[in-house]
Amino acid sequence: MGIQSLKKHFETNDKKRLWHPFTQMRDWAKENPLIITEGRGSFLKDITGRWYLDGVSSIWVNIHGHRKKEIDEAIKGQVDRISHSTLLGLTHPPVIELSERLVEITPPGLTRVFYSDSGSTAVEIALKMAFQYWQHKGAGEKTQFLCLNNAYHGDTLGAVSVGGIDTFHNAFAPLLFRSFKAPSPYCYRCELRKKYPSCKLLCLTKMENLMKRYHKKIAGLILEPIVQGAGGMLTAPAGYLKGARRLCRKYNILMIADEVATGFGRTGKMFACEHEKVSPDLLCLAKGITGGYLPLAATIATEKIYKAFLGEFKDLKTFFHGHTYTGNQLASAAAIASLKLFKKERTISKMRKKTELLKKKLLRIADLPHVGEVRQRGFMIGIELVKNKKTKQPYPMKQKIAGKVCGRAGEKGLIIRPLGNVVVLMPPLSISHQELKRLIQITEESIREITEQSSDCA
Repeated sequence: MGIQSLKKHFETNDKKRLWHPFTQMRDWAKENPLIITEGRGSFLKDITGRWYLDGVSSIWVNIHGHRKKEIDEAIKGQVDRISHSTLLGLTHPPVIELSERLVEITPPGLTRVFYSDSGSTAVEIALKMAFQYWQHKGAGEKTQFLCLNNAYHGDTLGAVSVGGIDTFHNAFAPLLFRSFKAPSPYCYRCELRKKYPSCKLLCLTKMENLMKRYHKKIAGLILEPIVQGAGGMLTAPAGYLKGARRLCRKYNILMIADEVATGFGRTGKMFACEHEKVSPDLLCLAKGITGGYLPLAATIATEKIYKAFLGEFKDLKTFFHGHTYTGNQLASAAAIASLKLFKKERTISKMRKKTELLKKKLLRIADLPHVGEVRQRGFMIGIELVKNKKTKQPYPMKQKIAGKVCGRAGEKGLIIRPLGNVVVLMPPLSISHQELKRLIQITEESIREITEQSSDCA
């Protein structure tokens, strides 16, 4: 079967059998999808043999590049021993070693690692731990959670209940538990109509007002430290995270840091909490934990929380939660290999020059007439497109302007993704300087071409 026939075969069967995530399948049925068959370094190859720069790390997971020899070998070596055995009543060396390594590198005070398989499940576990912790401590009225507008913590019902993106979450409203919502630190479109820094972090004051009134009901505050990813790469101003931590201590509320997207170097530190020297009570990790190879997640708790679950079996203090593939050997081996690479290749320190290069190159994009704001923290970048730069008037959602930009970038050999009117860039940490320049050049060309076409058609 020739390449084009093979491509047609896969396209037909994809559209006949698959249901893709976050995708309007009616539109999908009209498209010619990229069928990826290979990866190497910062690039992906489609079935026709064309290579594309992976500008979003295969949705924020790839760290060291595709087909990284050390991770490949770690997984192959583990397959030769065993691929999976349960953690229910058993344990194994890879998950023990990984747990030791995670406790060593995460913020101080986090000591106990509970595994699952995705960001959503890591968050569900943190919510349940926080809820049950207060039951064991005799504060049974602390059953609700405080979260932020524009938040995204995953797609399971608990995670959606503490989310704040109407597009994703409104349809499921009847199924969700109630949560308190504080203003998002979205300075470009401040919902409090203030400007930073003259606002004196009024959004934190509003958060404190909620805590002051409802702290006896609130089990935990959950937030994405420094950057709200799916909300549009919204970067919190300096002092916001540390201020939230202070308020949690003041009002006896557990702090849950969702570093599913921000963890493992994405913001320029191993974990985003490090930027303001914050140690949460619960830390949620996933995505980059295995270097982008296998599904794995971790919820890491303090010893204080862990000890609240200790008791006689008859006391029913056990944390009754688990997943079939919790602590899987293959995923653990991949994660260990990835963490070793961070040290061996000095991944974080090498990011500094790359981050500065990005910052410099992004200035040209920020000057484009239909770019409202460029938000960057490390390798997490959001480019918000606007119809009118002076008034910040957004493009109508039906125009799908960011989606069109990403489509044009694909034609030029770059894979990136939209979030509403925001174009997202989040390349692998291992990307070269030359590849970064190509990433920015194609993004700039695509934004310029699509927004100019849009203006001409207006």
